[in-house]
Amino acid sequence: MEWSIQRIAKLAGVSSRTLRHYDAVGILAPARTDAGGMRWYDEASLARLQRILLLRGLGVGIPAIADSLERASDEDALAAHLADLEREADRIRRQIRAVEQTLRAREKGAAMTAEEALDGFDQSQYEQEVTERWGADAWKRGQDWWKRMSADDKRRFQQEHLDVAGGYAAAREAGESVDSERVQALVERHYRWVGAGWQTAEPDVEMFAGLGDMYVADERFAANYGGTEGAEYVRDAMRAFAAKRRQ
Repeated sequence: MEWSIQRIAKLAGVSSRTLRHYDAVGILAPARTDAGGMRWYDEASLARLQRILLLRGLGVGIPAIADSLERASDEDALAAHLADLEREADRIRRQIRAVEQTLRAREKGAAMTAEEALDGFDQSQYEQEVTERWGADAWKRGQDWWKRMSADDKRRFQQEHLDVAGGYAAAREAGESVDSERVQALVERHYRWVGAGWQTAEPDVEMFAGLGDMYVADERFAANYGGTEGAEYVRDAMRAFAAKRRQ
């Protein structure tokens, strides 16, 4: 079977331009191009696109994706991705169950154990992901910094992000441009918040802007901003902030 570029783009939730870009950089060529210039994709193309989208969802850049595609067959890589997805699905199911149990216990005034409340919330699961993206030092710095913080400091840090995310949502609802003074003031707070987590007063603006791409690509992060559309608004605001910083 074959599918047109428009059909594949719609099903994958990407633009035709993105698929053409993937071809231009050598990671996803169409199965064929007809006489009218229409690109067509076959089943092998779909398997390759699955790999690309899974890696993009983890925030992996194009050069690293190209290297990954060269190092492993589609079958082996997708089997490994499937195992990762199954582990993530299990973790989410456990978190849902833990939150449900907490709500029931609070409603009934019943006791619950720490094991029940925190099942599925082990933050060490992110160690490999953070290490692959930013290095082992980044993981260690973040963990050391978090452990040094008091409970009040942790609550303030988390509340700051909630306030910033709420500000983005309100600005988007009001139709504010991402480069407006109000929105850019929010991005400045966001930038400082990220810097606190990265243990630097001036985070690299390119890395900061790259976080916006990750927010859009990874539904775990997009959920913090009201879903994909909200994350896209935040990403665009972050890009505008970075562009101004480069001037």
